Amino acid sequence: MESLTEENYIKALLSLTGESGEVGVSALAKKLEIKMSTVTSMMKKLAKKKLVYHEPYRPLRLTEKGTREALEIIRKHRLIELFLVVKMGFRWHEVHDIAEQIEHLHAPHFFARMDKILGFPKIDPHGEAIPDRDGKIQRVQYQRLSSCKAGDVVALRSVADASTEFLKYLSSRRLYLGLKIVIRSVEPLDRSVLIAYSKRRRETLSHTICDRILVEKM
Repeated sequence: MESLTEENYIKALLSLTGESGEVGVSALAKKLEIKMSTVTSMMKKLAKKKLVYHEPYRPLRLTEKGTREALEIIRKHRLIELFLVVKMGFRWHEVHDIAEQIEHLHAPHFFARMDKILGFPKIDPHGEAIPDRDGKIQRVQYQRLSSCKAGDVVALRSVADASTEFLKYLSSRRLYLGLKIVIRSVEPLDRSVLIAYSKRRRETLSHTICDRILVEKM
């Protein structure tokens, strides 16, 4: 691809497409915070490069080539984030913007070396799966903390919101990936959850917060 902008478009498309593999122009425009006419213009350009399927008044779909290239961008982004955390001491809420800049670097050997140094990791610092060199991705289905019941014992595995604000919130309460959590109670009225972790630490989390935390039952 010729530009950083084009890469951002196909990455956004991949993140928005669900099981159907399709997404509307309006949804893509909203995510990228641009006009629908601008999106339509870019889709025509990407269709000529055989990266997307684009027909007037029809949902957008990535081609096999487009999907492969989008997965490669995501792979680089997540490897960078992990490298920054593991090897450079950055905190998990500090790495996204840096990775956004470096992910557009076209240097396969650089990222292959990074992958090797990290030990060929499967997940990034936020619990998201890292695509391998062939574009294959091992997705694991976790449940939301908001769906847990009193007495459940779970491990924090991922987040549904990787925004800086949310990650800072979790860090301020010493909540991190791999943490063992015991559900002490669930408030019937507002569905807030009282959790226990790290020996004697307890915290009450709102339903909104719990809905953004992904866990695995132990």
